[in-house]
Order: sequence, then structure tokens, then C-alpha cells
Amino acid sequence: MIAVLLLLVIVTSHFWLAALGGYLVRASPPVHADMIVVLAGDFSGNRILMSGDLVRRGFAPKALVSGPSGAYGLHESDLAIQFAVRHGYPESYFIALPNDSRSTKSEADEVLAALAKWHAHSVDIVTSNYHTRRAGNIYHAKAPGLEIHMVAAPDTYFTPDGWWKDRDARKTFLLEWMKTVATWLGM
Repeated sequence: MIAVLLLLVIVTSHFWLAALGGYLVRASPPVHADMIVVLAGDFSGNRILMSGDLVRRGFAPKALVSGPSGAYGLHESDLAIQFAVRHGYPESYFIALPNDSRSTKSEADEVLAALAKWHAHSVDIVTSNYHTRRAGNIYHAKAPGLEIHMVAAPDTYFTPDGWWKDRDARKTFLLEWMKTVATWLGM
């Protein structure tokens, strides 16, 4: 019986591993919004480049770029904007939001305060694919009156249907699931 159960787990592993990876992703296509928001934490540049593309395509007039301090005394927002400029996007597309947040929850407080100052009523929030569900839940809980659309930027390593094949993707999966459970527990 145990051998049959083990064989069943092995044979169906692709299905349930993909389902666990897919659960982390809850995103939609971008819509026209008052502001694009770029969440911090992407060191490959996919989030900032996607936001530049969305501004270029007219989805919003500007992208608010969150950026905690810490990288050699610089803010991630400044580094991200410089990266986008080197990739052909005008600096005028972006608004830096330097902050000292160390979690998605504290980042949401900073971002939402800035959005209130800009009188934004609708936003496309750009983050990595694996981060869309948890970040979306946090933002929806903190700002129920704000129209929020979570837009998934591709991750260099993580894909929902193949994350177990790459060491960095496995680490991303484990860390995001730990953070998801911690959020469920109110931590």
C-alpha cells in the first residue's frame, strides 16, 4: 500500500508541484490606471523594465518605483530607475519612492501613502509572478477603496510549472511559501 501511494505521488508530482507553484501567481493583464507601481525586491530588472513598457504603451502616465535603502548606501528605486534609463526608457517615466521598508506590508504603507498624495484611484502593481498573490492580498486588505490590478513580471528563474527544476527557483518557491503562511498567521 505504501509503495503504491509512493508511486502515485511520483507519477503525479508534476501536477501537484505545478499547482503549488501556480497558487502563488494571481495576476491579470494591465489596465489603464492612474499610476503604475513597481514593488521592490527584483534585482534582475524585469519589474522596472515592464513598468517602463507599460508607461510607454500608455497604461499610466508615470511609474512609482518603491526602493528600500541598503545596497551600498543607495536606494533600490534609484538603482532601478538608472537601470531602466540604460535600457532606453526616459527618466521622466519614473517617480522614485525611497523608503526603509523591509517587508511587503511595510512597503505597502509607504506606497499607499504616496498614492494618496498623488490622488491615485487605480493602479497597476508590477511585481514578480510568484509575488502577485501575497502582495495583492496585502494591498487589497490595506486599501479596499483603491482599484488594484496585479501585473506579473516574469522572474528569471521561477515559472509556476517548472520551478522544481532550478535551484534558485526552488529557493524562491520555499521562501515565498514561508512568507505566504506567515501572512496567513498574521506575522
